[in-house]
Amino acid sequence: MKVLFVCMGNICRSPTAEGVFRKIVQDQAPHLDVDIDSAGTHAYHVGEIPDHRAVSAAAERGYDLTMIRARRVQDSDFEDFDYVLAMDEDNLALLLERCPEEYRGRVRLFLEFHEGDPDRNVPDPYYGSANGFEYVLDLVVGASQGLLKELNKSSGSAG
Repeated sequence: MKVLFVCMGNICRSPTAEGVFRKIVQDQAPHLDVDIDSAGTHAYHVGEIPDHRAVSAAAERGYDLTMIRARRVQDSDFEDFDYVLAMDEDNLALLLERCPEEYRGRVRLFLEFHEGDPDRNVPDPYYGSANGFEYVLDLVVGASQGLLKELNKSSGSAG
């Protein structure tokens, strides 16, 4: 199973989702064989580490984002990944414009997996305060738990 998280620049939301989901799978479902990555719809920050505020907020909760480097979504990602999960509706629309018809079912909003009742979008914290990064983490953790349940079901695992 392969999961790709996508936001605009791949330095705040999607690397946070990658780091959080990687740790959740490692801690709660080590039996699952899941490749996890993140990318951006734009090439603004290719090769850069995640935003220092995202790294700091994640580290305070035990998630490591320091090994992640920003990259742009590639056309091959639509074929290679089973789940291409957009952080918001704007990036979802950009992904669907690029996605070949046969892979469109793989492209979804990440928060569809959140079992609470959040907005459909993970807000971009880049121009806001540190609180925005904390809120992103809250949403990402909730959606990651729901995604893990889905992956467990599709793999036939309990848990």
